[in-house]
Amino acid sequence: MTEKQEKIVNAALELFANEGYNVVSTSKIARSAGVSEGLIFRHFESKQGLLDAILKLAFDKAAELYAPIILEKDPKEVLAKAITLLFEGDSKEYHFWKLQFKLKWELEISGREKTQPLIDKLAWAFEALGYENPENEALVLQHILESILGGIIKDGIETQKHLHSFLLDKYQI
Repeated sequence: MTEKQEKIVNAALELFANEGYNVVSTSKIARSAGVSEGLIFRHFESKQGLLDAILKLAFDKAAELYAPIILEKDPKEVLAKAITLLFEGDSKEYHFWKLQFKLKWELEISGREKTQPLIDKLAWAFEALGYENPENEALVLQHILESILGGIIKDGIETQKHLHSFLLDKYQI
């Protein structure tokens, strides 16, 4: 990605995350990025094309973050890594995650395909640990983690830190 494309993507990401996809115009993105509006269309064809590029980056980031969990062989470590992941995140990435929440409601984009590998690995871990209903346990933990992430994005990591040790204790990790 060129420097100008990165400027466009970063400006759009911040604006979409804070104001919403439907509200933000390409001219506003261009002003924020310090580029011409035509450059947005040249690189991304449309506002939707720009959103698609951002979603691909988010998908790639999620895959990168989930990789150590997916590759883990010890079921307790899978749970520990999944729970700890949120509390080790880089605050510079919050716009990506905030946008994911916003898109769920604004455009009804669930992002389920992004989290499915994590859910599958959590189900494997719960099964290996002898839980009665590993698929539902995985979904419940994923929902809890998603809710904690929402709290981190909205109110800051300090407001959620107590839940880290609570979850580790809950799952006896």
